[in-house]
Amino acid sequence: MCAETPDYKDTLNLPKTDFPMRAGLPKREPEWLERWARIGIYDRLRDKAVEAEGTAAARKPFTLHDGPPYANGHLHIGHALNKTIKDMIVRSHQMMGFESRYVPGWDCHGLPIEWKIEEQYRAKGLDKDDVPVVDFRQECRKFAEGWVDIQREEFKRLGITGNWADPYLTMDFHAERVIAEEFMKFLMNGTLYQGSKPVMWSPVEETALAEAEVEYHDKESFTVWVKFKVAEPGDGPLAGAYVVIWTTTPWTMPSNKAVVFGENIAYGLYEVTGTPEESWANVGDKYVLADNLAADVMTRARLDDSMYTRLRDVPVSELEGVKLTHPLAGVEGGNGEWDDLRDFRAADFVTDTEGTGFVHCAPSHGMEEYELYRGLGMLDQVITYNVMDDGSFRADLPFFGGKRILRAKPKKGDWEGDANAAVIAKLAEVGGLLARGKIKHSYPHSWRSKAPVIYRNTPQWFAAIDRTIGDGQDSYGTTIRSRALTSIDELVKFTPQTGRNRLYSMIESRPDWVLSRQRAWGVPLTCFVKKGALPTDPDFLLRDAAVNARIAEAFETEGADAWYKDGAKARFIADAADPEAYEQIFDVLDVWFDSGSTHAFVLRDRADGTEDGIADVYMEGTDQHRGWFHSSLLQACGTIGRAPYRNVVTHGFTLDEKGNKMSKSLGNTIVPEEVIKQYGADILRLWVAQTDYSADQRIGPEILKGVADSYRRLRNTLRFMLGSLGEFSEADRVAPDQMPELERWVLHRLAELDKVVRDGYAAFDFQSVFQSVFTFATVELSAFYFDIRKDALYCDGDTPRRRATLTVLDALFHRLTTWLAPILVFTMEEVWLERFPGGESSVHLVDFPDTPEEWFDAELAAKWAGIRRVRRVVTAALEIQRSEKVIGASLEAAPMVHVEDAAVLAALKSVDFADICITSGLTLTGDPEPQEAFRLPEVEGVGVVFEKADGEKCQRCWKILPDVGHHAHAGVCARCDAALG
Repeated sequence: MCAETPDYKDTLNLPKTDFPMRAGLPKREPEWLERWARIGIYDRLRDKAVEAEGTAAARKPFTLHDGPPYANGHLHIGHALNKTIKDMIVRSHQMMGFESRYVPGWDCHGLPIEWKIEEQYRAKGLDKDDVPVVDFRQECRKFAEGWVDIQREEFKRLGITGNWADPYLTMDFHAERVIAEEFMKFLMNGTLYQGSKPVMWSPVEETALAEAEVEYHDKESFTVWVKFKVAEPGDGPLAGAYVVIWTTTPWTMPSNKAVVFGENIAYGLYEVTGTPEESWANVGDKYVLADNLAADVMTRARLDDSMYTRLRDVPVSELEGVKLTHPLAGVEGGNGEWDDLRDFRAADFVTDTEGTGFVHCAPSHGMEEYELYRGLGMLDQVITYNVMDDGSFRADLPFFGGKRILRAKPKKGDWEGDANAAVIAKLAEVGGLLARGKIKHSYPHSWRSKAPVIYRNTPQWFAAIDRTIGDGQDSYGTTIRSRALTSIDELVKFTPQTGRNRLYSMIESRPDWVLSRQRAWGVPLTCFVKKGALPTDPDFLLRDAAVNARIAEAFETEGADAWYKDGAKARFIADAADPEAYEQIFDVLDVWFDSGSTHAFVLRDRADGTEDGIADVYMEGTDQHRGWFHSSLLQACGTIGRAPYRNVVTHGFTLDEKGNKMSKSLGNTIVPEEVIKQYGADILRLWVAQTDYSADQRIGPEILKGVADSYRRLRNTLRFMLGSLGEFSEADRVAPDQMPELERWVLHRLAELDKVVRDGYAAFDFQSVFQSVFTFATVELSAFYFDIRKDALYCDGDTPRRRATLTVLDALFHRLTTWLAPILVFTMEEVWLERFPGGESSVHLVDFPDTPEEWFDAELAAKWAGIRRVRRVVTAALEIQRSEKVIGASLEAAPMVHVEDAAVLAALKSVDFADICITSGLTLTGDPEPQEAFRLPEVEGVGVVFEKADGEKCQRCWKILPDVGHHAHAGVCARCDAALG
């Protein structure tokens, strides 16, 4: 600049804002949390709905029902993902005009808390069984209360909105009352029964487990090939031969009652003709084996194909009517325990894909065997009670009494007890083994203790899911299963749709629901059984409405502890029957029944519940298809006749950056608290929004850095808008029909995005919402519209073009801040308050603004798509000149642009294309492109010939124009001279 030329910097309308580029979220977010609490955001939204009742602005209720986390530890990244998705659903629906309520809740009963209290007792030298049960339960309650308070603050720190002052707890007295009432509905409608069948049992925790409480891990198990000698008929063609079975649970051999074969399997009779030095096979032994598996079995027995021969086919008809001898039959010291002949029959679950083609049956420890013999009416002949609660054999079981299937505590990660080894040793000793080995396979473990589980026959309480319910709620079926399957097909929408198939197949094939647990901390099974009666007797269970009412009333005021107080039985039965004729049940309900009942005491009973007791959305992880989604569906179908939800939304699991499951041992865990300390909760929320949560997601340091970079780019866009809108007023507003085309194109894009945003939020698709808005903000706004209009904003005087730009910026501000508010709850509040700093102002108190239909202009959009394509060729051509140092900025250029298409050329001539390309000049022509013209292969018919701009550089706007220096103000162009006045 010449020395005599004035400095025009202060005459420019440069952005002015105190909005910092560095967010400082970890420090500032707690301030916004305090502010929201002070002005009562959640309650004010509820008041807003009340005020609108009965008017045209009345808000339709929308309720996401919270699946309760367990109150026993700090939050992990899965909690953060889960609650953030829920929060985005709740907030977005609120801002789309719904009355969107969210009542957070906690699951408070159950084994993990009970264990913690037992640990505390053991540390003090106390025995749980020596402590009054009510005192023990009170300790559990206090423990849960403490963790509820801790987790509540951790959830709030994530920016989760909801009724935190009044959450629901499954241990609240009213909740315990309703859970008991829901159970008693099963009692009264005939679906409750006591049965003795194999259930998944945790010897470590000494209780039955539901499928949802089990996870599968690899486990190394002993395998044995065991010989059962053919005993009857003694003169039959198979007399003296052995039927060989294979099992991965040798500990079940003392409970064997039968062997089964497959009707469609080809069997053969094989004879041993030679043996190596080490083998349990003997020359002359004859084995019946499935032909497809015989070679493998012989190899396991260390026999090569020269050491045995196949004698003949064994047709299935020859197997029918055969009886077998247990390998321990007649053994000295066996006390006749295994002397009875073993049943031998066909079963449809036998295959010849592994093993021997025969399956040993211990119906007390296997569901398929149990179902087979139940169907035959032979359970009383085959059920055993050899395994105790702690997984040890009964003390008087010959050879094995007191041996444990699992250790009480693992040794170097190994839970294996001494039972398997003892059984294998005894079978080897009596000549009952053909081979043994080990196998690594997927095996059920308790997700709490991480210990393996077993199938064990115990008396338990069940809900029959195929028993007809006579409650008059038959719209969707007459059984729990039929109602559940119909609900899935007709009443529930699944996101993603794969969740439907997963839940349907589980319900379709599941057995009866095991309701009982042998623990102390929970809601008891509030029922009485008649002494001396059998479970099949009509009067076995006391069914009396007055008794049920007394129980419910007591639980409402005293909680479930009332069940355990002295005199409870007489108090509740009263004059309904002779209390001494009945036994009180002290098992507690499966905690999944607790959480499955929440629809009743939250959705139905609370003032902020729903009118029909049905939630709009249940949203949890994919494991809840066998957990909360599943138990809620079964429970509600048993009591209200249908699913308690209209939508089921599912998210996947969170993995590290390499796709590995997170674990402390690997050191790859990401703790929400640490992410918040480093980046702030909004970065964690943005990570959630950027992921496809329907699949497994990855998170780690590098991924979070990328998220933070996206955040910075978005923040820069917002900062530009704030800086430009500082002095905007209603007097500046310009009607759309008075705007330049570029501004009307932006309005059109807003109209398009409005639909994308609303549809995306309605479909719970936050990834598409954020990606669409982010791309628009950073590419179409920052890199295109803002880049073009900076010149008008900074350098124009009070021109219609500048006012139109400000009007569009205002429209952008209101839409970007509200559209993104459900995701970036803290940042959008900061942006909003920077512009509207009133005492109780908040972006979270407003709705998405309505977008006028007239903003949508498909014809204009098509025109500008063509303009932008040509612009890409121009900017690419100028970038080459810049990289080669021919020019320093695009304003130094005045290119010649050759456009073949006449319609496109006319469109370009109808706008100030030089402004659009940010050049000082530009010539448009339909002449053919010269050879030296720059082209882009993907944009046909356009060529650009670079030319430098003629004239002098305006010292105010930096455009190079011929008229610079010919106006009243020194060194400026005509436009700037007019702006200077």
